Amino acid sequence: MVTSKPAHKQTYRVEGFTCAGCAAKFEKNVQHLEGVVDAKVNFGAAKITVYGDTSKESVEKAGAFEGLRLTEDGLRKVQEEKEPFHRKHKHLFLSMFFILLAYSLPLTGWGNSEFYSNLSFAVAIVTGGYRLFEAGFKNLIKLEFDMRTLMTIAIIGAAFIGEWGEGAIVVILFAISEVLEAYSMDKARESIRSLMDIAPPQALIIRNGSEMMVDAEEIEIGDIMLVKPGQKIAMDGDIIEGSSYVNQAAITGESVPVEKVQGDAVFAGTLNEEGYLKVLVTKRIEDTTLAKIIHLVEEAQGEKAPSQAFVDMFAKYYTPIIMVVAFLVAVIPPLLLDGDWSTWVYQGLSVLVVGCPCALVISTPVAIVTAIGNAAKNGILIKGGVYLEELGRLKAIAFDKTGTLTKGEPEVTDMIPLANIEENQLWKWMSALEFHSQHPLAHAFINEAEERNIDYRSYEVFEFQSHTGKGISGLIEGERYYLGSESLFHVSYAEIKELQREGKTVMLFGTADTPLALVAVADEVRETSQEVISHLHEMGIEHTVMLTGDHENTARSIGNRVGVKETKAGLLPEEKLSFVKGYMNTYGKVAMIGDGINDAPALAASNVGIAMGGAGTDTALETADIALMNDDLKKLPYIIRLSRRTLTVIKQNISFAIGIKLLALLLVIPGMLTLWIAIFADMGATLLVTLNGLRLLKIRDGK
Repeated sequence: MVTSKPAHKQTYRVEGFTCAGCAAKFEKNVQHLEGVVDAKVNFGAAKITVYGDTSKESVEKAGAFEGLRLTEDGLRKVQEEKEPFHRKHKHLFLSMFFILLAYSLPLTGWGNSEFYSNLSFAVAIVTGGYRLFEAGFKNLIKLEFDMRTLMTIAIIGAAFIGEWGEGAIVVILFAISEVLEAYSMDKARESIRSLMDIAPPQALIIRNGSEMMVDAEEIEIGDIMLVKPGQKIAMDGDIIEGSSYVNQAAITGESVPVEKVQGDAVFAGTLNEEGYLKVLVTKRIEDTTLAKIIHLVEEAQGEKAPSQAFVDMFAKYYTPIIMVVAFLVAVIPPLLLDGDWSTWVYQGLSVLVVGCPCALVISTPVAIVTAIGNAAKNGILIKGGVYLEELGRLKAIAFDKTGTLTKGEPEVTDMIPLANIEENQLWKWMSALEFHSQHPLAHAFINEAEERNIDYRSYEVFEFQSHTGKGISGLIEGERYYLGSESLFHVSYAEIKELQREGKTVMLFGTADTPLALVAVADEVRETSQEVISHLHEMGIEHTVMLTGDHENTARSIGNRVGVKETKAGLLPEEKLSFVKGYMNTYGKVAMIGDGINDAPALAASNVGIAMGGAGTDTALETADIALMNDDLKKLPYIIRLSRRTLTVIKQNISFAIGIKLLALLLVIPGMLTLWIAIFADMGATLLVTLNGLRLLKIRDGK
């Protein structure tokens, strides 16, 4: 069997994109390079990934039509000396000078000033539009009709019929619109680029017994990192000495610093506020939680949302249609209605200019890039535009119970002795048994024993057994003790029913034939759960349901406390999956919120799978469509609101981009459409949809 070797992959950051159409052309050019198997441009993140064997110089040459520059992809922003604006766009200022000169020449009273004015306009056209013409002529030869092709035809046509002044103005306004579009997209991307600066480039580490400053890229797993008060943490790791309060806002969106002690994990990019910490590095720079967030968000910005896919498909047919309309406007009135050729060719050229799809093409990506970046800075990872849009259309939300609506940290609430045995002795036996168990409830017993200062480790447990779905047992001092549900003992107590009605999990402890104690454990409900559920109902979410594997009485009690409309208890993972599918048939768009592991089937099947606590949890980051980096349900109404605003902005942008074109085209009927109006309509639409998209940066959590 012959296996093909995977193609070499190289990613570059791209500087110089002015529009989405140019990004698509760059991608196509690179795909046709010798040795390239495939190439994908991520316009939102300004990156290109090349599969195959080719040099950086060859890839850069494929973007020469746009003057693109490439840098190696990395987790640090490349600090290049930026060219001053006036030098970078000197062709723009030179073109403006010649336009002003052309308009001022007739005022001088020189003979033949019209000739010199037109000559000056011609120079303005060449200086301001040489890059436009270079790409436009190449496209024209290949019969590729993008906006540069349309503009090239329109400007040459204007010069051909003697409208040199308007041709020059079209060139300068088009150049200005490209500069503004590039600036606006850079502004949208900046929310993610700023994440690259969060983690410090160097750290103080102990290596071979000596302290030294080391670049973050050179730090290895196992190094000991020293972090002083007020310093940022450079790498992910575990605290091995010291304690402090750490501000994790950059990763989780939490505004309140979190207490960290020995054994706790810390993340790169977080701020050590008080103590002196020694941290054992557990991940290399490319594997840190911050690095994963940056990578996943940039990938998400490259994923096309449904509305963007629609726009791309529309634009594909829109441009040729505009070409046909412009041709018909130019020739039908002179041929059939005895119109003036010069007038109607001019009108046709104006149709070409107003028909440029710039505003339409950028209407969606600027909104998606801005919204995903905004969410990331608030501690929410959205894996693509499709999930961002789906959030805004949700009709029902299914919640897992443990760790989502509750804290996932069970506590012992009641202990009722059933025999004349000292309570501390009962705790010694129970804790010794639970010390050998992996069940989540075991922590409740161990924590309670430690709070009571009970020495449970002094007891040895032999022949430990786990009775699936029932409990555990083991030999202590020659006697077999059992701890678990009623089914282990085949008895019933009135107190059990009463405690279960309160939402508690009840267990019995004793020997094979004699129950000795009754213990109730409860998972504390998050303080914010009821508030969040209520807020979701106010926002118009039709149905909320809690899906849990817990006991019916416990589930009903917690469901009533948090205010969900429906509770389903005693469910296995496959049954949760069936319920989610059923809700999708009933309500349409459904989200599932869980921990990203136990609820994986239901998370995958739902329209949007949301994982709690993505920070430091690889499974949540990789499997969920959306990860709430901090275990904070209050982020849920915020991202739904952000999604709805994004959908509104996208609809506004598409409607405005198409509407302004149609209004301008209607001016053709009375013959009033001019190149000036056409270029202002195109430039104005592009600028307005971009600024409208950037409004999403202002949406904040809690507002």
